[in-house]
Amino acid sequence: MNERLDMDGYRANLAPIDFETDCGPLPVRGELPSGLAGVLVRNGPNPLHPDPARHWFAGHGMVHRFEFANGGVTYRNRWVRTQRWVAERAGGAADVTAFGAPPEKAIPGDDGVANTNVLMHGNRLLALEEAHLPVELHSRTLNTLGQVDFGGALQGAFTAHPKVEPDTGELLFFGYGGPDGLGAGMTAGSIDTGGHVTHLPRFDAPYASMVHDFAFSARHLLFPVMPLTASAARMRAGLPPYAWEPQFGSFVGVLRRDGSGEVDWWSGPACFVFHVMNAWEDDACIYIDVMQFDAPPDFTWPDGRAIDGAGHARLCRWTLDRRGQERVFTSTIIADVSGEFPRIDERFAGRPYRHGWLAAHSGDDDGGGLFSQITHVDHANPRALDNYRLADGDATSEPVFVARTIDAAEGDGWILAVVYRGAEQRSDLLVFDALQVAAGPLATVENPHRVPNGFHGNWLAARD
Repeated sequence: MNERLDMDGYRANLAPIDFETDCGPLPVRGELPSGLAGVLVRNGPNPLHPDPARHWFAGHGMVHRFEFANGGVTYRNRWVRTQRWVAERAGGAADVTAFGAPPEKAIPGDDGVANTNVLMHGNRLLALEEAHLPVELHSRTLNTLGQVDFGGALQGAFTAHPKVEPDTGELLFFGYGGPDGLGAGMTAGSIDTGGHVTHLPRFDAPYASMVHDFAFSARHLLFPVMPLTASAARMRAGLPPYAWEPQFGSFVGVLRRDGSGEVDWWSGPACFVFHVMNAWEDDACIYIDVMQFDAPPDFTWPDGRAIDGAGHARLCRWTLDRRGQERVFTSTIIADVSGEFPRIDERFAGRPYRHGWLAAHSGDDDGGGLFSQITHVDHANPRALDNYRLADGDATSEPVFVARTIDAAEGDGWILAVVYRGAEQRSDLLVFDALQVAAGPLATVENPHRVPNGFHGNWLAARD
């Protein structure tokens, strides 16, 4: 396939690859940690028919699998063979994955594009996107096994960002959009380690919008609702199904995890958040750490005009102070860093925590979307950032934390990040000491081809 070398490194690596392959053992520079045994899986859009005008979010899911075993690393990639993928492959149509709208032609058993996240729960490897149920893959071959409805308990939307409760292993989830996909209806719940849905409350948001991520604390589920509004009527009129309407303001829905009580809605300033780093609570307050934009990038006003000045996302802390009568949350910048794809040591999800990592911008980024460094934030001293700057033209994906052992101290382990090498038109997998990112990679695993920019992934430990 032809590479778009006239674009900057980040934009060039949006182009899909047109093959599936198995390769390895891959060349390694440096030394792989002896305790690193398992699989890194990553997911992202990979259209069958490249189209530079298409939204970054659009395209069939392709899962990339790096296995660390026997002192080496092997690689495998496969498209998620959803019904949309099958229909497009068979018919040659290039219009069935347009972002934000259903395919122009009805697809029997439409299960979406499964292109945003991939994780293991209850011995099932699940490919996820936020408008459809999960699609199960074989954990070794990546063969597509089909959609999962958890014994018929679920239908409709299922978040691309479920959270694992560290103490119980249950999977916390939500869905938004209601029956027509663009409404204000929401669901939330949990799935135990045996795959049984244990709670499924339903409620309405203050208005219909895109709700990409959520958070949880010890006693609550937390739903950020921001004014990237959804409208079926707008879509039918040929206008954007999702559009920026800041006059609606932002809200956080607070729902007790035990299923008792109604959703308590807290209001705040108009802003936009794709991703949450973590949340926790004490007797007085609930805290949510987020990557906050002034406005949603890559979206438009309701009439289709581009949004100017969305800027980069900043690491901010939302505080919901329950000691007063007003239900208004505040937002404060907590570190001098901008970027996206925040991750933590997942053993501390929903708890007070100290360490976080993200794909970050350097001070001289030109705004083109190039994540040029990997940043470690120590919340005990958030001004002293631990940064690793990539070479010009290179771009990093989401950094994924791997604990050294089950009972290691918080942050004691490694960071794995797939990095695009702009000058060479291929990708490497970098392995860092998680608490010494600035020292550079302990090992560099050289992949022979590009891994296109994607979204999210997770570590599957060999012991699991």
